[in-house]
Amino acid sequence: MIEVRNLQRTFKVGQRHVEALRRVNQLVHEGEFLVLLGPSGSGKTTLLRCVAGLESPDDGEILISGRTVFSKKDDVCVPPEDRQIGMVFQSYAIWPHMTVFQNVALPLTYGRKRIQTSLVRERVLDALRLVQLDDLAERPSPLLSGGQQQRVALARALAVNPKLVLMDEPLSNLDARLREEMREQIRGIAKRLKMTVLYVTHDQVEAMVVADRIAVMSMGSIISVGSPEELYEGPENRSVAEFFGSINWLEAEVIESGALRTKMGNLLCSTNPRVGQPGMVGLRPEDVELRGESTGINNEFRGEILSRTFLGDLNVYSVRVGEVVLQCKTMHRRHLESLVYVRIPSERIKFFAG
Repeated sequence: MIEVRNLQRTFKVGQRHVEALRRVNQLVHEGEFLVLLGPSGSGKTTLLRCVAGLESPDDGEILISGRTVFSKKDDVCVPPEDRQIGMVFQSYAIWPHMTVFQNVALPLTYGRKRIQTSLVRERVLDALRLVQLDDLAERPSPLLSGGQQQRVALARALAVNPKLVLMDEPLSNLDARLREEMREQIRGIAKRLKMTVLYVTHDQVEAMVVADRIAVMSMGSIISVGSPEELYEGPENRSVAEFFGSINWLEAEVIESGALRTKMGNLLCSTNPRVGQPGMVGLRPEDVELRGESTGINNEFRGEILSRTFLGDLNVYSVRVGEVVLQCKTMHRRHLESLVYVRIPSERIKFFAG
């Protein structure tokens, strides 16, 4: 559906040149929900805007449904309105002097996507029905909540029957509860309509909820691509591991095949890094097991609880083990005593060389 080839974009900031995109290559399959995830300045919004035609890359190619919409070498640059896309912006871009119906109808009555007047009402109401706003069609825009404005923006994008929908941080202006509700709705609509979606966010949880695949960006490059499960459970590098949820880091050295030396003590792991190789061990807080009594199994250490935070469905403990303080998550309801036994399953240890 979307094919990005060797895309490059450089901005001049004062006397410096900043590479926003560094020879980026990425494929988005038809019907796929792909999320561009990364911190501010990673290049994700620049990439989205290049696909939309709102930015002109310095080099590379972009194809949508097999059609070249940008090519530096062939001097092709199709304007945004001819790329057959819908777009939902972070700001929603809702016209305050218009009703909900008029906002959604705007691209159908004045834009390049205009259709016969007799068909506009049916198309608009169909789009509003998808986002559950058909009963608010005549409501003035200033009377809408943030979540309703977001749905109007989505309905407007859907009304033109686009092949592709681009979304740039569409939920960032909503409160936590509304974000949770809206991400489920967006995911549901996309799958029901078999839409292809390219979605930008810096929120890891949001990305994991909506995405089929996630492309993690850093400093203008895509550093890893995979399903939410693949990136969380088997990150390729420390940057990706750190970006998905919290993690405990321990300096480590491989002392023999499948054995690591750390400040907490020696650990047995299920992988076989090279002997003598230094690196870092990553331990997810939910992978650290806490018990009141010893089991005598490998990778078990005595620890001392320093603090406990109750979060309703789980407890977060801060535990000192030797010279190391670990964050541990458990769903156990009962309070643990100050002295506990910490066990690290060997298959849950992530070792990164270097």
